Amino acid sequence: MLELDRVSKQVGASLHINDVSVVLEKGSLNVLLGPTLSGKTSLMRLMAGLDRPTSGHVLVDGRRVTGMSVRQRNVAMVYQQFINYPAMTVYENIASPLRLAGASKSVIESKVQEAAELLKLTEFLQRTPLSLSGGQQQRTALARALVKGAELVLLDEPLANLDYKLREELRVELPRMFAETGAVFVYATTEPHEALLLGGKTMTLHEGSLTQFGPTIEVYNQPVDLQTAQTFSDPPLNTLAVEIKAGRVVAGHHSLGQVHSNEALPDGGYTLAFRPHHVSLTQSAVHSVPVEAVVGTSEITGSETYIHVHVDLGSTRTHWVVLTHGVHRVNTGDAITVYLDPARFYLFTGSDGTLSRAPSYEQAA
Repeated sequence: MLELDRVSKQVGASLHINDVSVVLEKGSLNVLLGPTLSGKTSLMRLMAGLDRPTSGHVLVDGRRVTGMSVRQRNVAMVYQQFINYPAMTVYENIASPLRLAGASKSVIESKVQEAAELLKLTEFLQRTPLSLSGGQQQRTALARALVKGAELVLLDEPLANLDYKLREELRVELPRMFAETGAVFVYATTEPHEALLLGGKTMTLHEGSLTQFGPTIEVYNQPVDLQTAQTFSDPPLNTLAVEIKAGRVVAGHHSLGQVHSNEALPDGGYTLAFRPHHVSLTQSAVHSVPVEAVVGTSEITGSETYIHVHVDLGSTRTHWVVLTHGVHRVNTGDAITVYLDPARFYLFTGSDGTLSRAPSYEQAA
């Protein structure tokens, strides 16, 4: 078990990590989700023991290990920027932690071959890393971490340099293989969809602060605040300043429908939020609310179309993103109608954007 107890890291006048407390269980898969420069690498370096916290403690199985070397703690870490021993062959790179641990030749051979097969490196075992492509070098670093049998495995955006097909395969295989060793597994990513694919539990990080930690689907469906919801949405959440009046969502002079909640929401100001794939170009439900919009730009990715629209609600003007399946050809300046489903609305309130209302789990996905 790995525990961070009120850990902070300050570098000069800059606070990189701010009072983070979290407990990660053995054999668990933990996704560390946050945008670039949110503090993911800084937090993982503190977990690994590569850096010392300015305050707070790092504990393993209840024992303080702050200041203990990485080797003493049996940690494996793989960065997005691959690190290998250039003078060694791929085989020797993968075998290096096993040799340091005093493993027998037969054990080394078995584990290296197994890792090489999984990561499609068998034909490159006698080559040096510098003769390989970037993706092959990253797979070498991953294989070395895999055979080490570490108690703590930290992967910092490890699949970013790999081709799409291999990324998809390893997202399934790597967590399973590391979990079988009983390791605490931490996987950092900037991509919300990758967190959802990996599952397990997710920590959301914003400007060095841990905003939420829990089962991944729960954090996605029930974010504790607006910042967590934004961290877990790509494309970004659509938001709008609204008021609740007798249970209805009102923006300017426009009613956006009735919201239903387990508890009646008090009248007042809120931030309305909904995901881009919860806006439709057709009336998908009887209670859908039509909103007139003007197309700004559109992007066709092949299987999906992103339509950026401008919305004028009188006293409120805003920009939304509509994500639809298939190809939808629209032109800049086109007037279109988009439809909102009040059942899909999130409502946040207060200066800290605390969650006041979320869709049910079935509706939120």
